[in-house]
Amino acid sequence: MKAVVMAGGEGTRLRPMTSSMPKPLLPVANRPIMEHVLRLLKRHGLTETVVTVQFLASLVKNYFGDGEELGMELTYANEEKPLGTAGSVKNAEEALKDDAFLVISGDALTDFDLTDLISFHKEKGALVTVCLTRVPNPLEFGITIVDEEGKVERFLEKPTWGQVFSDTVNTGIYVMEPEVFDYVEADVPVDWSGDVFPQLMKEGKPVYGYVAEGYWEDVGTHESYVKAQADVLEGKVDVELDGFEISPGVWVAEGAEVHPDAVLRGPLYVGDYAKIEADVEIREHTVVGSNVVVKSGAFLHKAVVHDNVYIGQHSNLRGCVVGKNTDIMRAARIEDGAVIGDECLVGEESIVQGNVRVYPFKTIEAGAFVNTSVIWESRGQAHLFGARGVSGILNVEITPELAVRLAGAYATTLKKGSTVTTARDHSRGARALKRAVISALQASAIDVRDLENVPLPVARQQTARGSAGGIMIRTTTGVPDSVDIMFFDGEGADLSQAKQRKLDRVYARQEYRRAFPGEIGDLHFPSSVFDSYTGSLLRNVDTTGIAEAELKVVVDASNGSAGLVLPSLLGKLGVDALTINPGLDESRPTESSDARRSGLVRLGEIVASARAAFGVRFDPVGERLSLVDEKGRIVEDDRALLVMLDLVAAERRSGRVALPVTTTRIAEQVAAYHGTQVDWTTTSPDDLTRVGRGDSTIFGGDGRGGFIVPEFSSVFDGTAAFVRLIGLVARTQLTLSQIDARIPRAHVQRRDIATPWAVKGLVMRSVVEAAGDRSVDTTDGVRVVEADGRWVLVLPDPAEAVTHLWAEGPDDASAQALLDEWSAVVDGAGR
Repeated sequence: MKAVVMAGGEGTRLRPMTSSMPKPLLPVANRPIMEHVLRLLKRHGLTETVVTVQFLASLVKNYFGDGEELGMELTYANEEKPLGTAGSVKNAEEALKDDAFLVISGDALTDFDLTDLISFHKEKGALVTVCLTRVPNPLEFGITIVDEEGKVERFLEKPTWGQVFSDTVNTGIYVMEPEVFDYVEADVPVDWSGDVFPQLMKEGKPVYGYVAEGYWEDVGTHESYVKAQADVLEGKVDVELDGFEISPGVWVAEGAEVHPDAVLRGPLYVGDYAKIEADVEIREHTVVGSNVVVKSGAFLHKAVVHDNVYIGQHSNLRGCVVGKNTDIMRAARIEDGAVIGDECLVGEESIVQGNVRVYPFKTIEAGAFVNTSVIWESRGQAHLFGARGVSGILNVEITPELAVRLAGAYATTLKKGSTVTTARDHSRGARALKRAVISALQASAIDVRDLENVPLPVARQQTARGSAGGIMIRTTTGVPDSVDIMFFDGEGADLSQAKQRKLDRVYARQEYRRAFPGEIGDLHFPSSVFDSYTGSLLRNVDTTGIAEAELKVVVDASNGSAGLVLPSLLGKLGVDALTINPGLDESRPTESSDARRSGLVRLGEIVASARAAFGVRFDPVGERLSLVDEKGRIVEDDRALLVMLDLVAAERRSGRVALPVTTTRIAEQVAAYHGTQVDWTTTSPDDLTRVGRGDSTIFGGDGRGGFIVPEFSSVFDGTAAFVRLIGLVARTQLTLSQIDARIPRAHVQRRDIATPWAVKGLVMRSVVEAAGDRSVDTTDGVRVVEADGRWVLVLPDPAEAVTHLWAEGPDDASAQALLDEWSAVVDGAGR
């Protein structure tokens, strides 16, 4: 006997889950509903099956193919238009005309004994046997009443309570003889229970009802969809589950990684190759799909998560459904009954209220509170670029596909035949993405100079030597799961805001240039990169007095690429240097703030015991520098900026210094004392770089370990800052602690406040209005200066739904009070 699986329905009540996926492909316990149906058919010997398809038919065909993987023979009958339950089967008449056949829905979950149903049909000599079951609430189903012999006496489609005369309903499973096709008109919509069965009964044809025992759930609503998952996990329905039951009710599929510190309270299911991190709690009736990543601290209860979903740290999902390829970012909450469609982005700390529907391809911005369904708004990103280039979680937000599109857009902004320099840090993720970038550049008629793994300052310097631009891929500082794709201009600096916007537009329009076969770009690997870099550095930075001073220094390379430059540099400097952590460690391409602090403490111990003049610690890409004085004490980054400023200004006695507006105003006192002047810039690195290129600029820094040595380059360079510091200390004959002691203490406090994108403009207007008659500086954000010299800076973040505040006063308490005052202004405007 053959079977017919009806898989053509749109499932409109299940939207947005069925907006981009046909209902039969919706997963139940990580396997499509229709696959459970096909496996049931196979168990009862019904291996030859015709599948009727209409809505998103190609997706059903592509998934199941010819059925070989299931050990079945599948053919398809495609409806050009909806034909109803009977019309769709009539459409497959050619394959069914020779023998009795079974009809079953591809979107109902059941474990009925189909063999017994077929036997009943044959025993009764029926033309049609309707499979029935008893349900507590028959309103949504067709009621059927049968006599003592099982013959159907009456049908009633979707009755009211006043019309209910039985709890026995039609399950949409039938066994039929081919003569039934005589009662179905071709190519017009016809239903079995509404049109065909009443006619058969009117003519006295043998139509029987078989009351089945077992499980049946018509997965037609969100509630029934979630219930079906729970019933499978509870063992109420006899279906096959992939994987292993590692403890009662806890199913884990092949290749899944569950951290020992994760808490799993079954019944639940974890799909193949999912990754559950430490401190995650997953409670009963949760289904985690294939390739899902659940980050530490997340909580899931009665949540159904489809394949390839990313769930960020401390997210909270309760009683919701999350569609495939969706990203749930850090600390987001999705409440009971909410449904998130496929390929959505739910931003950090956002809240999606219960029963809200978010349709596919939508973005919920960070910090948003969503209490109505999101249907029409398109997914979009206001700004591609953040503070570090294009940044995001590796293989979640930043994928090889995105890297290819970005590189293609960047290439399109350049002339054909131009050269672009590429580089990376020592992480595997950066290596993989860089290969994708190189391919896209070459395919867009761009020649590529690949530096492979080099420090970021080396990549910038090499880019400035004849390239039209550069691309550096590195692990995001302090975030090992994320990467930054950094774009450089022809001088090795970050792209200006104007060039970023141009790249943004090309990327958004997807107007990528492609090369003709003869225009494909070349790829070559320049030699002696480090010798070239160190030679240029030593020619441009003053190193007089270093050899005579016989300094001893301790250098910590942090197991990063900065260590690649040191061998060719330290010997030529004539300094007694002890290098620690010089080897590359692929497993640690960046470091947390705690790891950095521990490294500095260890460095301080070594400096003190070795009686060195000072110690320096590079970040893993050699861009930034941290200091330890001769006593082994850590010089905090904001103090290190003032120490370097004091040394440079004292030696030069004139010129200009580039500093961001967030820097303590003590810097003005230090600069003025030595006859130099501060140029205040925005917090954007490209603005610091612009000022750093000025002829009169002698120094620049950002107070976070980034230093500009203008005589060598206009960008942050940890190695250049190290060489300059050695020369300054050698010539001044003062220790770092002595210099630090003569600089007044600064009292700057900082705070971040979550601010939805929609109210950022209102917040800034409120700040200006609240400033009243006080002095206001709008170099970057709004800086309000009090009459007594205290100041507060309110600055909206360009890439996140956050507003940053800095406040400075004569002491910490005064600065804190000012910060509290203006935080209230920002918070009040943002509500």
